[in-house]
Amino acid sequence: MPNPSLVVPDVLPPMRAVVKAVNSVGVPLKTLVLVHLRVSQINGRTVQLPKKQHEFEAAGEEDLRLPVVETWREQDCFTDAERSVLALAEAATRIDGIEDPVSDEVWDEAARHFTEEQLGAVVMHIGLVNLWNRVNVATKQEPVDWRVNPKTWKPMTERLSPAS
Repeated sequence: MPNPSLVVPDVLPPMRAVVKAVNSVGVPLKTLVLVHLRVSQINGRTVQLPKKQHEFEAAGEEDLRLPVVETWREQDCFTDAERSVLALAEAATRIDGIEDPVSDEVWDEAARHFTEEQLGAVVMHIGLVNLWNRVNVATKQEPVDWRVNPKTWKPMTERLSPAS
């Protein structure tokens, strides 16, 4: 089956509206990209990343940190704000069997770096990425090629063509 958002009438426009709202409140685009990538990794969604300098240049990709997102805790190249939402993304994605997956400590750290509106957008973004991951896994969609420029990066809902 093609992506269900192209099969079920009237699903794609509201999804696009949510993505537009999330992207409009001032969370840095690079931060949203990092969250998208980390949530997808946790969910087992294969993501094709540039690996060598010339591949990054050919892709127009400027963020050379993408290949180390999975090990962000051991890296020193992420800001405190990025670390806070990566921790939030992991906690909000890994919820099975955990009584309180998003601890007050994780939440409070993210809230230190973002306004309530921005933090709300991050939470919505985490939820949307999880939704898209599950839809794509269930319908065996092709793996995502992450070779996009973060300055012009658009979430998957923006890259899909409307249903005919």
